[in-house]
Amino acid sequence: MVELDRTIFLFLNSLHSPFFDNVMWTISLRTVWIPLYLLMIYLLILRYRKRVWLPLLLVLPLIFITDQVPSLIKELTGRLRPCHDPSLQGLVHTVRGSCPGMYGFISGHASNAFGLASFTAPLLHKKWYTWSIFIWASLVSYSRIYLGVHYPGDVLSGAMLGLLVGAGLALAVVKLDKHIK
Repeated sequence: MVELDRTIFLFLNSLHSPFFDNVMWTISLRTVWIPLYLLMIYLLILRYRKRVWLPLLLVLPLIFITDQVPSLIKELTGRLRPCHDPSLQGLVHTVRGSCPGMYGFISGHASNAFGLASFTAPLLHKKWYTWSIFIWASLVSYSRIYLGVHYPGDVLSGAMLGLLVGAGLALAVVKLDKHIK
């Protein structure tokens, strides 16, 4: 399984160009996401009005879990990022020489992005939003492979964590909202 992960990584990571280097670098920056966060809050305000405090309150544990659990798992598993893996030296395409922390399993970017997507999509009930937010989460996740800092398995595991946590907390919002009305 590890060898398959490396093979898929090397194929996906080899599909690069100067244009997409800049695009994927930008997509991966968390500060670029701020307008999206503001849009999410605005849409939640429109949907929940005076009860908007409920989803906003539960987004705090969402962010904490999808950010901190991957960091903990990285330290516990100690799986090297592709850009730090000596067996892949000279084969990994990185952008701007960036290769963050030593360990990459699981992807915090994928966990955060899919956590937000699976949390907000069911709360907003808008088809255009659901499609858009999951495409965004997928692009953010793929950017991590493109940039050479995560294997596909890291990204898929992060996405699964985010999906589970986000969907679980969205369900909590729905159930609590019914009791508050």
